[in-house]
Amino acid sequence: MQQTVTAGLATISEDLAGLYRDLHRNPELSRQETRTAAIVAGRLRDAGCDEVTEHVGGTGVVGVLRSGDGPVVMLRADFDALPVEEKTGLPYASTARAVDGEGRDVPVMHACGHDMHTTCLIGAVTLLAATREQWAGTLLVVFQPAEELASGARAMIDDGLFERFPKPQIVLGQHVGPLPAGYVGHGSGPVMAATDSLNVTLHGRGAHGSRPEAGVDPVLMAANVVTRLQGVVSREVPPGETAVVTVGRLHAGTKENIIPDNAELGVNMRTFTPEVRTTVRAAVERIVRAESDASAAVAEPTLEWFASAPALVSDPESTRTTVAAFTEHFGKDRVQPIPQVNASEDVGVFGEVLQVPTVFWFWGGLDPETVVTALMEGRFDELPGNHSPHFAPLIEPTLSTGVEALVVAALTWLGELAR
Repeated sequence: MQQTVTAGLATISEDLAGLYRDLHRNPELSRQETRTAAIVAGRLRDAGCDEVTEHVGGTGVVGVLRSGDGPVVMLRADFDALPVEEKTGLPYASTARAVDGEGRDVPVMHACGHDMHTTCLIGAVTLLAATREQWAGTLLVVFQPAEELASGARAMIDDGLFERFPKPQIVLGQHVGPLPAGYVGHGSGPVMAATDSLNVTLHGRGAHGSRPEAGVDPVLMAANVVTRLQGVVSREVPPGETAVVTVGRLHAGTKENIIPDNAELGVNMRTFTPEVRTTVRAAVERIVRAESDASAAVAEPTLEWFASAPALVSDPESTRTTVAAFTEHFGKDRVQPIPQVNASEDVGVFGEVLQVPTVFWFWGGLDPETVVTALMEGRFDELPGNHSPHFAPLIEPTLSTGVEALVVAALTWLGELAR
């Protein structure tokens, strides 16, 4: 059945490549994806979806494709871009700029491959809609905004995603990355980390730089916090567990001879288990509060947790079934296991809320020879990966592989659940 459905890919591949180049050239920041959403909605209508609904959870788009009685299977793609200046040199490279949520003028680029995710899902829906006689059930296709803020999935759910539309029995998704193009990578259990971000404001008292005794220095306070946070993972997380604590932003003051009133830090943590997640969050808060108290801060520190998403768990049994289908379709040489990824994805929120399995896989977008050479020479980290200004997947075979993977996965579960 999979081969019959994917046979039509050749007739739409050129059109999909044009769509991909257009989306790549015209990226939009999280929560600003209005042009992208309109294009997606139009494509779903043209493909023959029975229902197309825009503005779900902000700029999200939902399509429903029915083919008689049967299971409900959800396919998901994200479509927001990043505040990154593109340096790929491609003829369709982005030169876009936008005003971000904090009022700053920033460059915009699809540096994480969400344009490829979107194009592949549109391609999969187009093929599945044209071959409804080959399957039975309902496809719920979800185009999600604001993945980069780890808030888009929750926003769509809060807007009634699973009350307004059919409830799926399984959630399927994928992510392009720095693997060889044409290859599919898979894991089982926790495949991507939970993420939690924290804004911290430390409250000191300003003074002239020549009279530190007259002030309370928040810069020194912040420096001590940064140093102490480096011990959380090495001293409070068991060696067999994985966690990361990063201070990615530290801002204080305006001039070298003025002690400022406040210092601001941006902290991010990645964990894989609820127990470690709780431990690390508590340790970070404890260190910030203790250093503030030890420095005689004029007020309690301000802590604002945001951009949180759970660890992405690819259900082991469902993953085995899906990977078996991939292996049959692509061949065992093109389907390979990969290690856990410390990056995060909020697609797991959908399955967690419904208490249904999620299956998530990765597929490659880089020149295979380049990847193999880099691996052999120990230079894999030098390859342009997600969020790099140089990251741009090869259009083919990346596009065809992504479309086929979605189709194969959907048909596997439509068939499996229907028996």
